[in-house]
Amino acid sequence: MARLHVMERSEAQAVMDGLHEALGKRLAVSSLAPCPVEFTAAYVAMCATQSCGKCTPCRVGLRTLQDLLDDVLENRADEHTLDLIERTARTIYLSADCAIGYEAGEMALTAIRGFRDDFEHHIKMHACGFTQSQLVPCVSGCPAGVDIPGYISLVEEGRYTDAVRLIRKDNPLPAVCGLICEHPCEMHCRRGMVDDPMNIRGLKRYAVEHMESDYTPRKAKATGKRVACHRRRSCRPLRMRTTSRSWVIRPRSSSSASSWVACSAMASRAIVFLARISDREIQWLLRLRLSRSIRRRASMRTFGRLREDYDAVYMAIGAHSDHKLGLPGEDNPGVMSAVDMLRSIGDDEYPDFTGKRVCVIGGGNVAMDVARSAVRCHAKSVTIIYRRRIEDMTAQDEEIVGAQAEGCEILQLCAPVSIDVCDDGSVGGVRVQRQIIGGLKKGRPAPRNAEAEETLVPGEVVIVAIGQAIDSAPFDEQGVPTKWGRIVTDTDGAIPGFDGVFSGGDCQTGPSTVIRAINAGKVAAANIDRYLGYDHKITLDVELPPVQFRGKVSCARCEMTVRRSDERTKDFKNIEIGLSDQEAHQEASRCLRCDHFGFGAFRGGRIEQW
Repeated sequence: MARLHVMERSEAQAVMDGLHEALGKRLAVSSLAPCPVEFTAAYVAMCATQSCGKCTPCRVGLRTLQDLLDDVLENRADEHTLDLIERTARTIYLSADCAIGYEAGEMALTAIRGFRDDFEHHIKMHACGFTQSQLVPCVSGCPAGVDIPGYISLVEEGRYTDAVRLIRKDNPLPAVCGLICEHPCEMHCRRGMVDDPMNIRGLKRYAVEHMESDYTPRKAKATGKRVACHRRRSCRPLRMRTTSRSWVIRPRSSSSASSWVACSAMASRAIVFLARISDREIQWLLRLRLSRSIRRRASMRTFGRLREDYDAVYMAIGAHSDHKLGLPGEDNPGVMSAVDMLRSIGDDEYPDFTGKRVCVIGGGNVAMDVARSAVRCHAKSVTIIYRRRIEDMTAQDEEIVGAQAEGCEILQLCAPVSIDVCDDGSVGGVRVQRQIIGGLKKGRPAPRNAEAEETLVPGEVVIVAIGQAIDSAPFDEQGVPTKWGRIVTDTDGAIPGFDGVFSGGDCQTGPSTVIRAINAGKVAAANIDRYLGYDHKITLDVELPPVQFRGKVSCARCEMTVRRSDERTKDFKNIEIGLSDQEAHQEASRCLRCDHFGFGAFRGGRIEQW
């Protein structure tokens, strides 16, 4: 009889692994608006099945908690039940022996306290109390509300111009978003339950690049009303003769505007390449002749006159300043901001880092942008300094991997202490303090100083990429409400106390992404139109292909590939290679058409106008 046996993966374990994987996919693409009571009950039930049975709080407590939650869902509960749920969850959290019990107790406790009104609605009305979305998951996940299943079906049928027309109903910059969008829609794609989420961004890019012809959208009859858009001070405000809910951009020059779109983009999409793409889209908008420039320099004095001279004002000043480190030596000429560097590159003005070691401070997408741009500006080496771990970086994984593939070194758990200055006044590097990671703070593990000596990271150039700031102080002085430097608005974008003045974008939300700025513009267009006394509609004017159900055949996702790292680092061209014809049509055919089948049909499928 053998003392030990080689561990083998049994058939039962294989089945359980499959169940775990399926559960993970379901959680990853869960609905944007699940009932918190049902969700909590399902979570507690799953945790109860994991209990080893050793401790009473877990073995008995979780089953008791599960029964109490079932009472709420089955209309057997009252207000006393809710108090009992809270006490039971708290007892489990405080007394369970291991994480299986106390984590389940903590989550249930958080749910009953955070969604008390939903639990009460179940007791009083015997139904869910939350407002269910009228859209399918991918559309709900898109800040601009683009009809994603609709344009994917048009791509599959080969009607690319119609696909772009449908996208532009809600998003005026499909070419830009096809390159740089963070694609939050893909996170909720139900295809992910089957195999992989749809490559929505890739299909958007394919549609734009394969348009059969250009077109001019229909314009409504002019109303004579005037709306001023107040941009950052280096761009002119504009006057728009409102004819409909129109998307309008009128910068100092189109290259200036496109460089600002580009400088907010990820480096892997190529800053200069993106500037040219965005310039073409801006020129398309300008050809609609909905606006004209009224002043070279925007100022607070201009803002005051705009309120008097125009029927409505939209403030979209962005977040074009940079945050400072507040460290000794930061005012040295060898220290530059990421905002200034990316703005220059977007305007075709490239810094020369030949033979220089570059230190980049930060851990977001912008930090990856400038690091990868520095490589293309012939830096001898590029070191990214970050005070947390790599896995805690806010940059997207593909950006981090791309930066490393291009030769950028990432020093994690290193907090900058000062900028080292040489005797001749030049930058010598960044002095850092090693960190040790700790507990969660605002959703991320917080670092603290480790018991280690400070060290010097050598470099002749330091680029600070720790975020963008909003130049809201002049507006604050005139009574415009602000909080943490952001302009405060109501949910419709209107600024309280300033009749007819609206705001949106980075200056209202804080630095964010292009697609979220588009959402702000869409909200402003609709609500300014309503404020002016109109109710213009942007309608669906594209006939969609008939829906066909093709079954549940598994097919993996087609990804866009990238150019080799040793090739792409030599220029600022786009590093991504778009989908081929075969890949695009196969990818489009994977769509489950949630706008038609299942819950999509029940909820109305699509929004045909706004």
